Amino acid sequence: MSLYQFPRWTDAFRPFLAIAALGAPVYLVALFYYGASPKTLAVGYQPDQPVPFSHAMHAGELEMDCRYCHHSVEQAAFAAVPAASVCMNCHERILSESTALAPVVAAAKNGDPLEWVRVHDLPDYVYFNHAGHVNKGVSCVECHGRVDKMEVVTQMEPLSMGWCLDCHRDPAAKIRPVDEITNFDWAPEDDRGREYAGEQLMKHHKIAPREDCSTCHR
Repeated sequence: MSLYQFPRWTDAFRPFLAIAALGAPVYLVALFYYGASPKTLAVGYQPDQPVPFSHAMHAGELEMDCRYCHHSVEQAAFAAVPAASVCMNCHERILSESTALAPVVAAAKNGDPLEWVRVHDLPDYVYFNHAGHVNKGVSCVECHGRVDKMEVVTQMEPLSMGWCLDCHRDPAAKIRPVDEITNFDWAPEDDRGREYAGEQLMKHHKIAPREDCSTCHR
């Protein structure tokens, strides 16, 4: 056997190499298509939902705290969507005969989940922890916009890697006291403004966002 020849057993890998060579371009195209799709990047994405839920009414006019429905946001990576039974805590007595609420009433009665359509849907290869952000003073409004004024929730930010990194590199203006995260109208009392207030909070809480790849890609 020549010094420049591969051992015969390496021939077994040839079919796998051929599959990889053919599959890699397809995978990359699919990855880019999904990663750049309206569901993950397009500002203005506004899918139809199984029930017409108005955040403007609930979070705005009624001033319901976001955490009543999205109860896991301070403890978990995901902001939980409430079960129909949570909706019925109020709607058992309010508008219980409404035809618009019929799917909620039926779901609560049967124990079936409502099939809500995710609006802010990051790709599977991106890790984002809600608790890690809100517990450091990043308000819902910074990523989701003024949901308290939305009849239909709409994606307001691109959710791109560059957009996230811009915040991690200069987060001061996005930081507020933790007890104000659901106060969409919050403004610092100090005349020096949001960025100055955020800088002081960052120093006090030792906030130093990471920028390395493993922060979001694990």
